[in-house]
Amino acid sequence: MALAQDMTAVDHVDVMIVGAGLSGIGAAYWLQQDSPDRSWAILEGRDDLGGTWDLFRYPGIRSDSDMHTLGYSFKPWTEAKSIADGPSILKYVRETADEFNITDKIRFQHQVVKAEWSTEDGQWTVQCEVGPDATPALYTCSFLFMCSGYYSYKGGFRPDFPGEERFTGPIVHPQEWPEDLDYEGKRVVVIGSGATAVTLVPAMADKTEHITMLQRSPTWMVSRPSVNQVSEGMRKVLPEKTAYAITRKLNSARGEFFYNMTRKKPEKVREQLLNFTREALGEEETATNFTPEYNPWDQRLCLVPDGDFFKSIKSGDASVTTGQIESFTEKGIQLESGEHLDADIIISATGLNLVTVGDMDFVVDGKTVDFSQTWTYRGVGYSDIPNMASTFGYINASWTLRADLVSQFVCRVLNHMRDTGTDVVTPRLRPSDRDMPRRDWIEDFSSGYMQRMMALLPKQGDREPWTNPQRYSLDKKVLLKATLDDGALVFSTTRAAERVGA
Repeated sequence: MALAQDMTAVDHVDVMIVGAGLSGIGAAYWLQQDSPDRSWAILEGRDDLGGTWDLFRYPGIRSDSDMHTLGYSFKPWTEAKSIADGPSILKYVRETADEFNITDKIRFQHQVVKAEWSTEDGQWTVQCEVGPDATPALYTCSFLFMCSGYYSYKGGFRPDFPGEERFTGPIVHPQEWPEDLDYEGKRVVVIGSGATAVTLVPAMADKTEHITMLQRSPTWMVSRPSVNQVSEGMRKVLPEKTAYAITRKLNSARGEFFYNMTRKKPEKVREQLLNFTREALGEEETATNFTPEYNPWDQRLCLVPDGDFFKSIKSGDASVTTGQIESFTEKGIQLESGEHLDADIIISATGLNLVTVGDMDFVVDGKTVDFSQTWTYRGVGYSDIPNMASTFGYINASWTLRADLVSQFVCRVLNHMRDTGTDVVTPRLRPSDRDMPRRDWIEDFSSGYMQRMMALLPKQGDREPWTNPQRYSLDKKVLLKATLDDGALVFSTTRAAERVGA
């Protein structure tokens, strides 16, 4: 292996988890629960756990999914608000890690930069940079479980705006929110119309002189109560775990039903959503700024808890402008329409930078992996890459619904290897799969942050198990119950294991 000579492997575990966010903490729980014979550890690049919920610090940071489905299946969400703020979610993740004795097995400030698989040795060598000085360190593992999310923690996506050097105030991206940003009594323009912008506007509106959301085109929005009254009613008469499980099942089914309706009857769903917005803001505002050209769920819907975003607009504290930027000026933004938006602060809520798998390099037997040339195995593994799985959640439902299923699937695979006396599992195309058409990793989803990266992501085929269906009801069947002896998962024994057996 082409590794620096001054580095030596300092530790070995059966399963190495990369990332200590929602997915990584959940993965550790399921390994303890379903594969207790396996040793494991977590490598986390940052100095605290929580992932997204520790990274983002902008005003109003919250989930855009309900916590009965964004929470873990094994740990009930007990707070009244199911549309929760970031600090509450971070507290929940920390409680989970402490309750199940996971925290002590997290190695913080361990930024993974490279992973190399050796068939000869039957293991991965994981290269890290540790601490503020980026001290090199190596770990080895038999199985690599990537739980590091789908976007880069190094910085968000921000286009180059014409004339931005002329603007005299701060330009802020929400992923790098300054702790000392003073926006009280200031004029603020938020560029973007996604979940972050829709969160920022009502959270800041009470303190600013005025806040404007500037969008190129409208986004679909839906208002929901932050407190689930049905769930709260059940909690009064049922055990906590029972009430949570029922609510989780109901909410996941309702979400999938709604998504399916957007695919089957998009015009009907369009009209329903527009009617909700008309009731909140009136016909003129809805027609001008809240009628998207695309169908619901062609891009992710924005959740408006308790109608807070709409209330800020009705109060006059906030407004929405639809238009194209001509140039930044010293005092704001000049639009192509001729309108000028005065601003003391500009916030570029323009999205994320997606990464393939872990924002790091992968090498298999000396060959660098190009994930765009691989096929996904059920959205979990990748063709010709041994002993590796990754968690990628849903774009049309809560991330953790799928993270839970992926972790249980990984445990099924590990247990199958134990029971069959094998130590390597590799997804490989069967002869009948080699003529499959190459389909995008995610289909029917036009959001810019996804489309910018789609060409670099793994491909899916037109048949199982080489698909990434993004359907919770189907994933429950195939990830929890489908046979592992499907001809596409190849189980084998390494030469290293054979030598030990001899």
